[in-house]
Amino acid sequence: MTVQTGDTAPDQVARLLALVPYLLARGEVRLEDAAAHFGTDADQIERDLRLLFMTGVSPGLPGDLIEVDLEALEGDRIIRVDNADYLARPVRFSPAEATSLVVALRTMVDTAPAEAREVIERTLAKLEEAAGQDGEGLLRLHVTPTPLESSAVVPVLESALAHGHQVEITYHVPSRDQESRRVVDPRGLARVEDLLYLDAWCHTAGGDRAFRVDRIVAATELDSPVADPGARARDLTGGWFTDAETTTVTLRLAPPARWVVEYYPVTGRRPGPDGTIDVELEVASEEWVKSLLLRLAPHAELLAPAAYAEAFRTAARAALHLYDHDGVDSE
Repeated sequence: MTVQTGDTAPDQVARLLALVPYLLARGEVRLEDAAAHFGTDADQIERDLRLLFMTGVSPGLPGDLIEVDLEALEGDRIIRVDNADYLARPVRFSPAEATSLVVALRTMVDTAPAEAREVIERTLAKLEEAAGQDGEGLLRLHVTPTPLESSAVVPVLESALAHGHQVEITYHVPSRDQESRRVVDPRGLARVEDLLYLDAWCHTAGGDRAFRVDRIVAATELDSPVADPGARARDLTGGWFTDAETTTVTLRLAPPARWVVEYYPVTGRRPGPDGTIDVELEVASEEWVKSLLLRLAPHAELLAPAAYAEAFRTAARAALHLYDHDGVDSE
């Protein structure tokens, strides 16, 4: 085995970007085999996996983060990765992202060492070819309307905002792979980076919500006026916000389960009895909570909400039943 020395942050990032698709394509991989494939040692791959626990897609809720399982099995340590299919798909750049890359590469090409210049020029040429324009045209891409602005739901939302009317939307929640219909009071449309959001009061959820416009499947302007015509749109650009309905769960963690606070965004914590800590998490999926608790058992207890706790107890009893009966029902 070849072990790399002097591993730098760029080295680790490059390895992580290749590691996830490698693991997803194989399902289960021995830790030693992964280390040999990437020319490093098992300890380094294990450190990479710990970093993956904190990696995921926006908005960064626990259900959005990559799930990594490292299990000891018959003398080997087996790696499994889940909730990371988006890293196995080809990268697609938005116009603004492509523009930023082109500008950065053009800045680098004149000062880069000779051995790197050829690679930069090839990459630059591929980006410009993929865009179907010359370099000067690519630099103007960021002012071109994106598919978000040309979406069929945008004129409906703009009209409702102008008339102070409520809107009925059909919204896709990716964490649950479900569509929900809800009535909202629109307050404004806001662009955050390369995404367009509808800021609104949701009557179904009974609270403020920020809906990603590209996840609004359908929108209908209603004749009914919004409940509070004087309500102003929130500033969504300066802080963390969610575009999905979330639930606050409270977990009591024993010392072996305290790693949770290192890997997931905890919104509250306080000491519990007998050396435990009680933490609060914002989650978008009950199924994700069940999965986490099964991994933490017996070192974690779900304190709230009560409905989630009962659902987990039912799932745990069903899992134990399979072990007790070897997966076969007896008379």
